Amino acid sequence: MTLPISIPARDGFRLAGSHFRAESPARAVLLISPATGVKRSLYRRLAEYLAGRGFAVVTWDWRGTGESRPRSLRGFPATMRNWGELDLTGVIEWAAAEYAGLPLMVLGHSFGGQALGLATNRDRVAAAVTVAAQVGYWGFRPTPMRYAYAALWHALMPGLTHAVGWFPAAALRLGEDLPRGVALEWSRWCRTPEYLGDWSGHERLKVPLYCLGFTDDPFAPPRAILALHERYRSARQTRRILTPREAGLRRIGHFGFFRPGAERLWEEVATWLDQQTSG
Repeated sequence: MTLPISIPARDGFRLAGSHFRAESPARAVLLISPATGVKRSLYRRLAEYLAGRGFAVVTWDWRGTGESRPRSLRGFPATMRNWGELDLTGVIEWAAAEYAGLPLMVLGHSFGGQALGLATNRDRVAAAVTVAAQVGYWGFRPTPMRYAYAALWHALMPGLTHAVGWFPAAALRLGEDLPRGVALEWSRWCRTPEYLGDWSGHERLKVPLYCLGFTDDPFAPPRAILALHERYRSARQTRRILTPREAGLRRIGHFGFFRPGAERLWEEVATWLDQQTSG
């Protein structure tokens, strides 16, 4: 059963979410932490699959995106740090109260995997999976693609955002429109290999961590994935960087893991999550 829910962020902002109840008594709760500019609807099929495996699953839209977007983004205050420190923190708090006593796990896609280290209550998380989660620095992209990213982060995104008042990503086919603070912070991070700058929360995360990436992903190439997971230095990591052929697919990219056809990968992740609950 899937229910629409409203989840309070740490500061009280209401996030639009979906609650996928386990088909049998839940043995754990899993939060699917979304990528930048991606609606939670992308994660519905995976959430339904995992609910069938005995997990209660929660998805949501970051503030300023999807159904958590206000009527106008002009003047709407939000940053990417808000997404981790306020939004993810609030979702963890809600889920921990709703499923008190059950293990709480996070599956983070792209920025959703970065955000785990920003949540102030990350110590409530028992285990985590990252999918195509990376450091967004443009120099970690392969040539010649890196120069297109350099132009995006140095010129296009900050320039358009200052001119319009938000970043019109949808018009450029770059995902969901982004609030001004999100776009400016993201472009600033992506201009330097230090990216977030303060990695102290990531370094203190001491949980089993399953890292999954794909060689044909232009947004999260292997070098960028490894750069992020080196920051999770205290986590007990299993890293898997797969070719599409190894996964039994023609193409995976940045989003293919969450689409029909990737059930073999879902099984792999579900098995690992099962092992963490039994452990």
